[in-house]
Amino acid sequence: MSLLNDLLEFNEKFVESGAYKKFTTTKSPDKKMVLVSCMDTRLTELSTKALGLKNGDIKHIQNAGGMISHPYGSTMRSILVAVYMLGADEVVIMGHHDCGFGALEPGPMMKEMEDRGVSPEVFHTLKHSGIDIEEWLSGFDTVEESVSENVGKVRQHPLMVSDVPVHGLVISPDDGKVDLIVDGYKNS
Repeated sequence: MSLLNDLLEFNEKFVESGAYKKFTTTKSPDKKMVLVSCMDTRLTELSTKALGLKNGDIKHIQNAGGMISHPYGSTMRSILVAVYMLGADEVVIMGHHDCGFGALEPGPMMKEMEDRGVSPEVFHTLKHSGIDIEEWLSGFDTVEESVSENVGKVRQHPLMVSDVPVHGLVISPDDGKVDLIVDGYKNS
């Protein structure tokens, strides 16, 4: 059996048993917050549980590194939708120690892409289209700097209102300890 079939089989039983009922909530976050964090599997539940959050409390956006890679990309758009359309009035950017994206080097990843069938011509075409694939695939120096920079990108975005606090946190994937990097109440 394939993983997809296993998932669908489980889902059928999940719906039939009514197990979904304990997850029922509204579209708007109860705690009026949007959290941007890394997609690291260690943080799937830890990032919210370590803050005392439950299903329905927040809008949670996860991506590689918990970063705002483009001011008009999907992560920033999601933050703006959460603020303007879904009632979020605070933003938290949460990085984490031992982040694989921080150590990411573009060379090995591009090699893996080629090994799996991406033509080297694609990289050439992207470069001549103005896309710096090596910069796009580069990690960051420190998680604290990354969090601070991403907080700044949200706060300084021309479509973000200044009265929305944007906080920066770093979590340990080992024990869930959270360190405050940017207190958005002091900067709003």
